[in-house]
Amino acid sequence: MVTLPPKLDDCRRHGPGSGAELFLVEGDSAAGSVRIVRDVETQAVLPLQGKPMNAAKAPPAKVAANPLFQALVQAMGAGDGATFELARARYERVVLLMDADADGIHCAALMCLYFFRRMWPLLEARRVFVAHAPMAALWSHTLATPTYVYHDAEYRESAQALRAAGHDVHAVRYRGLAGLDLGTLKATCLDPATRTVHALGRPDADAMLRVLGRGEPQPTLF
Repeated sequence: MVTLPPKLDDCRRHGPGSGAELFLVEGDSAAGSVRIVRDVETQAVLPLQGKPMNAAKAPPAKVAANPLFQALVQAMGAGDGATFELARARYERVVLLMDADADGIHCAALMCLYFFRRMWPLLEARRVFVAHAPMAALWSHTLATPTYVYHDAEYRESAQALRAAGHDVHAVRYRGLAGLDLGTLKATCLDPATRTVHALGRPDADAMLRVLGRGEPQPTLF
């Protein structure tokens, strides 16, 4: 019998070819919203409790004993470190869903380091993603759908382009994941057809190591 972490809201499908993905969500409040709009067939939700440990600097035994990482290992069902087997993974993808601020970026970077150190085949296969929550939405009475923007420069450029095209422009700025209405959360972060995601790989891990780790060039799995 599979032992799953108590905070996990699991999906119904699992394994290769299932399309199953595990969302690691920053905070219980945002995770609660994700649970409401997720696809229960293929999308599971596990909230992060506080900032992840730096797996590039902490001793392996301490990393293995960390409650968050233990919950992740239980949810994935494929071991960790030298025992990790990609073919056994219960989810085809892991999606990091964090606030679009400095803390959220830091959390995503630390999780990238964990996958680099303890679930390297998953990262190597580019099956770990970061979902980008919008900073704001621009809308107009003359357009059917809003324009989502993700940083200040895009905000200015999009607003200018809409006004130049003759549209009246109104803006809604979001305060983190918990500030997104459910429709926006689903469209921009969860729905595979409309969300904006970035697949993490070796270059991302190398960049995180330079900033947060010890700069070792090869993954250490044990």
